[in-house]
Amino acid sequence: METSSRLSHKGSNMVQSSFQTVQAHNRSRRSKSMCQADQERLPLTVVVPPETASFPVSVDPQHSRSLSGILAQERGRWSEEPPHQSSYKGPSHRTISRITNRQQHNQQQGYAFEREGWFGTGRGVPMAGDGWGTQWQQHVSRTNHVTGAGQYQAPLKRTASVRSVRSVGKGVDVLDGASIHSNDPLAEIQGLDMATAVRYLSESDTALQVLGAAYIQHQCYHSNDAKKQVRALYGIPALVQLFTSDNQEVQRYSTGATRNLIYENSDNKVALIDAGGLTHLVSILREPDEELQKIITGVLWNLSSRDNLKQKLSKEALSELTDAVLIPLCSSLPLSPSERDIFYNTSGCLRNLSSVNERTRQKMRDMRGLVDSLVSYITQEDMPEDKGLENSVCVMRNLSYQLYTELPSSVRLRLEGPSRASASRDIDTLGCFTMYNKKNSQRNQNLTILSEVSRQPKGAEWLWHPKVVEMYKVVLQNRDISSTSREAAIGALQNITTGETWWSSVLSGVVMEQEKMLPILLDLLDTNSEMELRPLTGLLRNLARHSANKDNMAKNMVNALVSKLPCDGLQKTPSSEVVSNMCGALNHLVTCSSMAARDVSHFNGLPKLVGIKTFHDNSSGSVKTAKAASTVLYNMFQYNKLHKDYKQKGFTRRDFTDATV
Repeated sequence: METSSRLSHKGSNMVQSSFQTVQAHNRSRRSKSMCQADQERLPLTVVVPPETASFPVSVDPQHSRSLSGILAQERGRWSEEPPHQSSYKGPSHRTISRITNRQQHNQQQGYAFEREGWFGTGRGVPMAGDGWGTQWQQHVSRTNHVTGAGQYQAPLKRTASVRSVRSVGKGVDVLDGASIHSNDPLAEIQGLDMATAVRYLSESDTALQVLGAAYIQHQCYHSNDAKKQVRALYGIPALVQLFTSDNQEVQRYSTGATRNLIYENSDNKVALIDAGGLTHLVSILREPDEELQKIITGVLWNLSSRDNLKQKLSKEALSELTDAVLIPLCSSLPLSPSERDIFYNTSGCLRNLSSVNERTRQKMRDMRGLVDSLVSYITQEDMPEDKGLENSVCVMRNLSYQLYTELPSSVRLRLEGPSRASASRDIDTLGCFTMYNKKNSQRNQNLTILSEVSRQPKGAEWLWHPKVVEMYKVVLQNRDISSTSREAAIGALQNITTGETWWSSVLSGVVMEQEKMLPILLDLLDTNSEMELRPLTGLLRNLARHSANKDNMAKNMVNALVSKLPCDGLQKTPSSEVVSNMCGALNHLVTCSSMAARDVSHFNGLPKLVGIKTFHDNSSGSVKTAKAASTVLYNMFQYNKLHKDYKQKGFTRRDFTDATV
C-alpha cells in the first residue's frame, strides 16, 4: 500500500516533532490568560436519510465533534452535507411518441424485448430462457379472460429528480424504455389492476408472480397512492415471501418492487420490517447475482434512512452486509460498474448506521474487516471519483466522532502512555520526599509514539494511526472529489485532533510537521461553503491549540484568518460558528505569541474584532462570537510593547478591556 511505504520512512521524524509538540503544549497550557472556554470541537451532526435533502439546525453545543450523513425531513435536523440535487438515472427513457411508433410493428414475430425495460435496478437483465418464454405464452392464453389486452393508460414519466445526492433512489420503471405490443410479456400489465396484481403474488405459477410484482413495481414508481394501496391489500407480506423464491426472476422483481414501494414511505418501511422483510433480505445477500445484490443493498440503504430502524439494521444486517458484500468487493479492487453500484448502496447504508449512537459506532469499529475495507477503497491506486468514495470517507469521519472518549480503556492507556499515578518506576525517592522523573516520563511518551508508528494498523487502529492523516491529505489534494468528500476528510481530521488528550496533540503534530498540511488547509479557506468552513476552522483551531511553535504558526495563519473575518457581528456570513472558531484559533496564538498579536494588528484585524464585539443583533450566535472577539482583544492588550501601535491605529484601552458585549 502506498500509504504504508510513505509513512514508514517518516516515523523517526514524526517521533521527534511530536515529542517537541507535547513539550511545548505543556508549556502553552500554563501561559494562557483569560482563554475562552474550549470550543475546538464541532456539534454532532446526524446522518440524513438517503431520500431527503439535508439542512442545518442547531444541536446541543456540548456535543463537540462532527458526524456526516444523510438527513430525514421529518426529523428536522441537520447534516453537514451540501443539498446537491441529483437524479438516480435508470435506463434511457423513451418518449410516449416513440413507443407509439414502435407499436406499429406489433405484427413482427420474435421481436426482442429490450432488456433494460425489464428490471427495476437500473440495469437490464436477460430473459430466463426459452422455457420461461413458453411458460409465459401458456399463461397469456390462460389469463386473457382476466387481464384483457387493452392499452395501459398509466403515464410513462421521466424519472423524477431525487432530493438528495446521497439518495439511492427508487430504482426504475419496468416499462421505462420498453415497446409494448401483443407479443410482449409486459403487454398483460396494461389490463391489470392492483388487487389482481397482489393476488398474483400468492399464485404458484412463477409467471403470474413476476407479472404481479412487475405491475406493483411500475405503479409504485409513479404513484404514492399505489404504495398505500399495496399496503392496504397486504401486498407487502406477499412480496416478502417471494424474496427467497427458487426462481431468480421472481427474486429480482419482488425485491425491485419493494425498493420502489418503500421509497419515501415510512409506513411501508415499518410494514416491511414487521413482515420479516429484513430477515429475508439478509438471508439472500450471498446469492451469486449482482443485480439482486444491487437491489437488496438499495433496499437496505433506504431502510437505514429511518432513525427508528437503524438499531434493528445494525443488529440484524450489519455483520452480514460487511462479510457478504463489503469485504469481498474491497478484496477485488478496482470494481466493475455494477460492483461500484453495489458498493455505493452498501457504503450509503453504513454511512447512515455510523451516525446512530455510540453503541453502533463501537460495533462498527470492532467489526472485522469493515474499517480495513473502507481504507482499501479510499487508498486504491486510482482514487475513484464516485459516491462510494464520499460515503467511505463519511463513515470514517463518523467512526472518529468522540473517538478518544469511546475507546476501550486498554487502548486509551496504550495511546496515552503511563500516567503519573501509574509510573511508579519513574519516581525517585529522596528521604521523606518524592520527585517525579519528568525525563523518564517524556521518554516513555516518546516510546509510545514510536510503538504506534511502527505498528501496522489493523481494523479500528486506522482511525487514530498517523498513517490515516496521510490518507486524508491525499483526499484533500484531489481536486476532482466532491465538496462533501472534502468536508468529511476535514471533519475526520478535526475529530482526531480534538480535546485535551495527549494523542490528539501527537496527531496535530503529524498534520503540521510530518505531512505539512497547513498550506493545503489555508488554501481551502478560500470558499463560501459553510459545510466546509465549519470543520475547517475547527481543525485550524485545534492545530493552533496544540502547536509547539506559536510564532511560526502565527506567521502562516493570522493573515488568512483575519482576511476571512467579517467586519462586524451583523453580517450573516460566515456563520457565527465559523467566526467563533477563527477567533478561537487567533486566541490560542495570541495568548502565547506577541508576534501573533502584532500580526493581527498589522493585517487590520483590530477593526474587525472590535466590530464583531460591538455591533451584533443580540442573537445567541452573535453574542457568542462577540465574546470570542472580546477575549482575543483582551489577550492582545497584555503585550505592553504593542500599546503604541494600537494607539496609532486609533484604538483605546476601552476597546480592548471592556468585556461588555
